[in-house]
Amino acid sequence: MHFNLVFEGGGAKGLVFVGAMKEFERREYTYGRLLGTSAGAITAALLAANYTSSEMLKQVNEKMPDGTPRFASFMDVADTIDEKDWENSVLYNLFKQTDWPLIPEVVEERIDDKIFKQFMRLKASRLIFTFLELGGLYTGNTFLTWLREKLDLDGRNLGHATLAEFYEHTGKDLSVVASNTTDGGILVLNHRTAPNCPVAWAVRMSMSIPFVWEEVRWRKEWGLYHDRDVTGHAIVDGGLNSNFPIRLLIARSPDVTAVMGPHDGSFALGMLIDETKPVAGEIPIAEDTGSESALSIKSLPIVRRISNLVNTVTNAHDKTVMDAYKDGVCRLPAKGYGTTDFGMSDKRVAALVAAGEATAREFFDHFTLPKGTAKSNK
Repeated sequence: MHFNLVFEGGGAKGLVFVGAMKEFERREYTYGRLLGTSAGAITAALLAANYTSSEMLKQVNEKMPDGTPRFASFMDVADTIDEKDWENSVLYNLFKQTDWPLIPEVVEERIDDKIFKQFMRLKASRLIFTFLELGGLYTGNTFLTWLREKLDLDGRNLGHATLAEFYEHTGKDLSVVASNTTDGGILVLNHRTAPNCPVAWAVRMSMSIPFVWEEVRWRKEWGLYHDRDVTGHAIVDGGLNSNFPIRLLIARSPDVTAVMGPHDGSFALGMLIDETKPVAGEIPIAEDTGSESALSIKSLPIVRRISNLVNTVTNAHDKTVMDAYKDGVCRLPAKGYGTTDFGMSDKRVAALVAAGEATAREFFDHFTLPKGTAKSNK
């Protein structure tokens, strides 16, 4: 059978897709269009670069020299803050308003500069600064480096490819969803809408969970988005608009075909992360030596509240389509796993991947392709 595939966003929970694709491959199914948001965008991009499930699992299990999962390095605090960034920041200007009694204004300015420079040398201070001024605790640079490396691996040489070059080289129709917080719009990034945008940056934008990773500013050299200049616009996680954008693969309305091209007749299969479904053999995070550190983003009340709000909004946005298309949605278990659980142990990874494989097997055992649907791309 042949499908167009869409992958939901979900951060570290997206590792469940590796197991689902393992079963997909075992049955020798094929895929055409690939679409994803956030973690789903990562999966879609790797599949479009001809990664198999076993190759993806190998990258998931990659370790740092100290034995920690390389995925844990995605939570990367800025090493330095550029002086021109903090000089124009709200935080610095608030600090400058502090009055030092009996000290002349000229001297006070020099003292302010020196104190703030020392302040910026502290890791915790840089976390606060990037959170308040740049939209996220972590830079996302380590992730970008990782993805470029994987897209270059084994002679692929796609790490710096634009979406147009990627399509020309692979023949795979890849789309990733991001959100434009400058004008409140959704971005569907592919070779039609943003041909000059690099694939790695498209995925980086799609996975920029607000307040977790810094927002990305659209660069002039990336050209227009869908014939519109969005240079300098702030781009973040596509989940703000649609965390499970299956509508883009099933609708035939002008607004969809304008960004996705004509419908190709293939059945759209959705890979959805279901946080209510338990993972067999799951190790509670409290017992997992690879669990998150004390400086966990999930420990920040403001981030937890915003995350819950975003989930509510995006679930409501996608729910209507999911309810009407439930036979085409494979609900993969992820109960007990967190969006930012990138430092999870091998045992927790193995349990999640195995659960994805088992659930996909059960789904496909009872699935029948609707009549009139394209069965093969051959």
